[in-house]
Amino acid sequence: MQFKVPQFLDIEDKIFGPFTFKQFVYLAGGGGLCYILFKLLGFLGSSIPVLAVAGFSLILAFYRPNNKPFLNMIEASVKYAMQDKLYIWKRRKNTKEYRQEEEKAMELKTKMMQKNGKRLSGSKLRDLAWSLDVLDLKKPVSTQSEEKSQ
Repeated sequence: MQFKVPQFLDIEDKIFGPFTFKQFVYLAGGGGLCYILFKLLGFLGSSIPVLAVAGFSLILAFYRPNNKPFLNMIEASVKYAMQDKLYIWKRRKNTKEYRQEEEKAMELKTKMMQKNGKRLSGSKLRDLAWSLDVLDLKKPVSTQSEEKSQ
């Protein structure tokens, strides 16, 4: 027995002419609010609020960043603004210690290059830099912490 698999599930049905139901609600609500503002404030007083409301309703109806509704972006920004944030301060080393560590790393790189007697290509040099930055996993953890403290 064969079953028909539904396709195009992410495409909404066009109910009101070329608009989906959501688009129609956003446009009708924005138009209604613009009309109310125009009647309450007059032409000159309502020009800026009407433009703002009309622009916002058009954005809600048609703008889809990353192929998602704009309302999702508004929801995410409100959640981000309301949630607690954790700020962690990381103490930086003073510049003398940092320079000394850089000099040691450069000496080690030059020694490795001289030992091999070959010039390193870009990818090999990148691999060497990566190996210098990563902790040596063969050493026990206690010796690594002792080396750092010295």
